[in-house]
Amino acid sequence: MKTIQVQLPDTLLLHPGGTLADLEKRSQFLLALKFFELAELSSGQASQMCGMNRAAFLYEASRLGVPVADLSPEEMDDEFTKA
Repeated sequence: MKTIQVQLPDTLLLHPGGTLADLEKRSQFLLALKFFELAELSSGQASQMCGMNRAAFLYEASRLGVPVADLSPEEMDDEFTKA
């Protein structure tokens, strides 16, 4: 993996109890999430990028409204038929 630097406004540190480490972790997650949403990273790659396990990453992605599966209507019918 490569490392980049990103400039962020100081206002992001104004969250109660927020630390620079918290901001770094949140920023890594949000960047990985966006790359996942754009289909530039798999969920496994994105979770590795932000230091989370895949299940936790997918849970957080879903919680934030990012679809974690891209199934066609036929695939959806097939999945629910098998369930």
